[in-house]
Amino acid sequence: MEQVDTVILGAGAAGLFCAGSILQQAGQGASRVLVLDHARAPGEKIRISGGGRCNFTNLATGLDRFVSGNPRFAASALAGFSPADFVALVDDAGIAWHEKTLGQLFCDGSARQVIDMLLHRMRGAELRLGTAVAEVEPVDGGFVVATSRGQIAARRVVVATGGKSIPKMGATGIGYDIAARFGLALAEPRAGLVPLTFAQQDLDLCSPLAGLSVMAEVSHGAGRGRTRFRDGLLFTHRGLSGPAILQISSFWRPGEEIAIDLAPDADVAAGLRTLRGQGGRQGLAAALGRWLPARLAEAIASETGLAGARLADQGNAALDRVAARVNRWTLRPVGSEGWRTAEVTVGGVDTRGLESRTMQAKSVPGLYFVGEVVDVTGWLGGYNFQWAWASAHAAARAIAAG
Repeated sequence: MEQVDTVILGAGAAGLFCAGSILQQAGQGASRVLVLDHARAPGEKIRISGGGRCNFTNLATGLDRFVSGNPRFAASALAGFSPADFVALVDDAGIAWHEKTLGQLFCDGSARQVIDMLLHRMRGAELRLGTAVAEVEPVDGGFVVATSRGQIAARRVVVATGGKSIPKMGATGIGYDIAARFGLALAEPRAGLVPLTFAQQDLDLCSPLAGLSVMAEVSHGAGRGRTRFRDGLLFTHRGLSGPAILQISSFWRPGEEIAIDLAPDADVAAGLRTLRGQGGRQGLAAALGRWLPARLAEAIASETGLAGARLADQGNAALDRVAARVNRWTLRPVGSEGWRTAEVTVGGVDTRGLESRTMQAKSVPGLYFVGEVVDVTGWLGGYNFQWAWASAHAAARAIAAG
């Protein structure tokens, strides 16, 4: 039976980075590392990320930018490997980059540059693609990994298989199966950073506006637990998308409502009253056009039964009703577009079963879980890549030291 020191399951961001980090810290030749993946090419989600330019980290990384059943769990790994640490690697590799809004860092060129950097960094490890993993079993002194190319004995196994998002890229639930096989609990995996879908009464407004984008504030929850995101919102034939909706989708659960402010910098009720006091001959849709795109203004005027109405003819109650539809639009999504378009998986291996400093399973020495397979999910904007780098680095440091 083939024997190695460490088998890493998954050749995505976390798996490739973990392999390189083990070799960088343990030294070339000090450890035999084998990376397995059923895909035909490594780093496929890296390749398509950021519109092909890879949003590889975010300068605003902090615990408040992650969703987890244990919000404090990620602190140690994130402290041990920061955005600046990854930027240093990018700079050393000669990759030009730029900052977009909200601390998001992208390659000037192609995401392929990041993949090439990770592959170069893990020289000395073996990358074996087109190899499906069937199961992992415990044995004395380690594990046996059953693959489509035979069995492999390893002292340590790192599960970096990702979640279930974007199945067309080869995503599977094998990491969750391995966790369950060893008695680790799961936080229910669900689609995150995903467009939301709506019932017909809401689609009657959304569908005709498909393709229209506005800046909006989308919120979920109440009181101190309320979460808000201000960013682009996109109308689609099936509901709503855009960055603000993708962000809130990671917090939303079926049956819950979301609230949308389509003009977050305006008090539309006060504005309509002011315009009415200035003469009021203007039509309602035209007045709403001060804050909204014309198509959306006309759709809201029609939906509220005031298409063609003049401001002068409307009382305060009518204007308040229209303004509430703009500033406090409350919706109850019926679902999301699911794994097909989800950018990440929310949930995963329950962090209560893992050591936060090493990512090792508390009850199974030598078994590690890193990246998206763990119940730590970042906001949109490079945070999930930073979690991949940081969690993989934490595991690699422990493996190299052991």
